Amino acid sequence: MYYFPLQPPYFLLVVGFFAALTSGIALSGTLKVIVQKWPRERSENTKPNSSLKQLFVPFLGITAGICLFMSSGLEIFGFPTLLALGVGLPISLLTCLLVWLQLGSMLNFAQSRGMQSLDLDAEG
Repeated sequence: MYYFPLQPPYFLLVVGFFAALTSGIALSGTLKVIVQKWPRERSENTKPNSSLKQLFVPFLGITAGICLFMSSGLEIFGFPTLLALGVGLPISLLTCLLVWLQLGSMLNFAQSRGMQSLDLDAEG
């Protein structure tokens, strides 16, 4: 037996993609501003976690957009609504959590050792 939804959530798929895309652009701009402030604020009082607080809202928008996109996409491909949410939400949230932890780790590393330490091509 095949399952075909009567009203596939194409609109929710587009809204999720748009939310993730616009939040990603906002995260990129905020990250550029934070990195540009580092040379001017070379004081020892600057905490690495303060930059993560500024990135939280755009990253939360990306996470919500990806969750909506993933769940809607699974529903379009024939998953029932509850199963699409049950599969899409944990995968999206776990992936976003791991990306958030990696972003924090990379920001701490770049702030302590400089941006040149991240350039892997320069090593030869």
